[in-house]
Amino acid sequence: NAGDLASLAADKGYDWMDLREKLREEGVRPLIKHREFRPIDHAHNARIDGPRYRQRAMCETVFSTIKRTLGDAVRARTWYGEFRELVLMCTVHNIKQSLKQ
Repeated sequence: NAGDLASLAADKGYDWMDLREKLREEGVRPLIKHREFRPIDHAHNARIDGPRYRQRAMCETVFSTIKRTLGDAVRARTWYGEFRELVLMCTVHNIKQSLKQ
């Protein structure tokens, strides 16, 4: 699904111009806040699409909830096994959320 990636939201820790340029070359819109060293950085941050950037915060909340309830370690040793385990964790989280509603 990485080929369908239209935008990438990240926090200020990923504020790196080479990363931004590489994303733009691939046709991906970077939604990465700038570290504010100059007034222009503050202006760049004001132009970031609010609703799309807030999706990152929602994802972080879900990841934190999954780590607290299901643990923060995977036991598989292969990449494919780790991926399956993460998908299962997310599925269990979604089932728990649907049962609460």
